[in-house]
Amino acid sequence: MTQQPRQVHSKEVADAAKQQLVERGVTIESIADIVYNMQHPYNPSLTLETCTESVNRVLEKREVQHALLVAIELDRLAEQNQLSEPLQSIVAADEGLFGVDETIALGATYGFGSIAVSTFGYLDRAKPGIIGELDTKQKGKVHTFLDDLVATVASNASGRVAHRLRDVEEQVSQFS
Repeated sequence: MTQQPRQVHSKEVADAAKQQLVERGVTIESIADIVYNMQHPYNPSLTLETCTESVNRVLEKREVQHALLVAIELDRLAEQNQLSEPLQSIVAADEGLFGVDETIALGATYGFGSIAVSTFGYLDRAKPGIIGELDTKQKGKVHTFLDDLVATVASNASGRVAHRLRDVEEQVSQFS
């Protein structure tokens, strides 16, 4: 008799996504630093604490969690030479024309508006902070998907910060 797949509780998925980020050397703070640098020019009173909160809220979104889990798993499988050819060579080399890594990452930005989408494009090209560290080739490590997913989380958190700033401004002007 075939066993039915179990329904995975959302807390288990969230915890797994955060744990796998940490295992791959990515901290919430390293992503929050990128958010801060992206949004501080538009919001001089922005704090790193607000950016950290925004990153954590983005990581609560199931679509983002699922994308992270898939990305990290594909990178790990490539490190272990467990993908079939030619995919193994393409992912291991982070082939420039591959684009599937960006497609998954971009898909996870759409829930956070055009600011997140445009910010993702910038982060994918500029590769600041931890994104650039992940993009650097390291012997035995593959981050073909993860660098793009970290850019997604930072982009989404940046969009969230920008929209929340507008909400605060409008609330203040209504009651002043």
